[in-house]
Amino acid sequence: MPVELTPEQVLRGYQQGIFPMADGCGRIEFYAADPRAIIDPQTFHVPRTLRQLYRQQRFELAVNRDFPAVLSACANRPEGTWISTEIARVYTELHELGFAHSVEAYQGSALAGGLYGISFGGAFFGESMFHRVPNASKVALVYLVERMNRRGLALLDVQFMTDHLRQFGTIEIAHEEYMERLTAALRLPCRFA
Repeated sequence: MPVELTPEQVLRGYQQGIFPMADGCGRIEFYAADPRAIIDPQTFHVPRTLRQLYRQQRFELAVNRDFPAVLSACANRPEGTWISTEIARVYTELHELGFAHSVEAYQGSALAGGLYGISFGGAFFGESMFHRVPNASKVALVYLVERMNRRGLALLDVQFMTDHLRQFGTIEIAHEEYMERLTAALRLPCRFA
């Protein structure tokens, strides 16, 4: 009989360097990516054209305005997802408990893109992002990192390297170094929201 995933299990997992993902059948397992992809908020690189777009303020940016819509959009991306119904339920509970957050980019009243993740201490664990309008999720990421820097968060865990993330100065580090950075970040008395 499968064990129900709980918010407490997920938070303990993040503190131990592991995170949950569902497979195509909905089975949830915890993973520890090695190497681990991270973004250092202090050395985050914003490509020139994106920096210009960000300054033009074409998107209205918000935090936690519509977490359910962001989670749903990430779970229903055309290329598929690891976000099962059970994962969505638990992350919704984590949002209600103040640990899961969304960053949203709007054009008018329409949600154009965004991302969500977990914040704990001085770490933000990025889980998924989506866009309906080109560059909306990238603008949300820039806003996320600016907010992290203003509030003293030191680690943005993005789990796996992608070509999309590489352009922002994402690096891969060994598990041992990740755990050292994670331990230091978790000790920071920060609040994302």
